[in-house]
Amino acid sequence: MEIEIRDDMIRLGQLLKLAGLVEDGADVKELLADDAVTIDGEPENRRGRQVVPGAVVEIDLPQGPQTLHVVRRTR
Repeated sequence: MEIEIRDDMIRLGQLLKLAGLVEDGADVKELLADDAVTIDGEPENRRGRQVVPGAVVEIDLPQGPQTLHVVRRTR
C-alpha cells in the first residue's frame, strides 16, 4: 500500500495511524514491543523514528502482514 506524505518525513507512529493500521499510540507501542515492525528490512522499536519517502515499512499484524511504501505527495 502506498502512503503519501506531504513533508520530508513522518514519525512512525503517525504513519501507522495515517495508514489506518492502528487507532492510537497504545496500539503502536504494542506492535513495537512485539517486534512486529521493520523499516527497510531493519527491526524498529521507536515510535518516533523518522520515516522518509522511499522507505518500505513492514508490519506483522494479527490479520496478516502489511507493507507500506512511503511516497512524497506531488503537489
